[in-house]
Amino acid sequence: MASCCGQDAKFDGMSDAYKRRLWIVIALNATMFVVEMAAGHLAKSQALQADALDFLGDALTYGISLAVIGASVRARTNAALAKGISLLLVGLWVFGSTLYRVFYVGVPEAEIMGIIGFLALMTNVTSVLLLVSYKDGDANVRSVWLCSRNDAIGNVAVMIAALGVWGTASGWPDLIVAAIMATLFLSSAFQIVRQALAERREVVEHQHA
Repeated sequence: MASCCGQDAKFDGMSDAYKRRLWIVIALNATMFVVEMAAGHLAKSQALQADALDFLGDALTYGISLAVIGASVRARTNAALAKGISLLLVGLWVFGSTLYRVFYVGVPEAEIMGIIGFLALMTNVTSVLLLVSYKDGDANVRSVWLCSRNDAIGNVAVMIAALGVWGTASGWPDLIVAAIMATLFLSSAFQIVRQALAERREVVEHQHA
């Protein structure tokens, strides 16, 4: 994780190149939300639907990131906190819905999971490559990187789940991967919130110094 030391200058998103890349990533995430949610319902895959929700959350929160670029530290940390809380809620929803599915386990369509998982992976690898140069920015910028990284990891996990479903003819690999993805969401949420609060605290301490 990037240093939260107040003495370290952090990239705050004030770059036309960064904004252009962020617009591309927003469009990719919005498109994949529609594709993956439809495929998740068709395949009866909890992991695909969990990943689709992450795409939607990313598209919305990246828009917030764009809106607060150049704003005050308080505004930027508020945006990061909102993204952290949204990730927390998604993680809790995925955990809850996965527990529900434990008592009603259908076998997902492994072929659809694999194809859509691969398509989503390619989309997110593109996003990661576009944003990797900015992964150590302030809380607002870093939250964008963490969301994109989560997506790429989640897509690999969905493909592993598809192999597991295909190999075992069981829905359990899908549910296990969905639970792992929920844990990743929660971990990233705590990282984002912790960095945002630290940056806000540093500003307050500097003002009173």
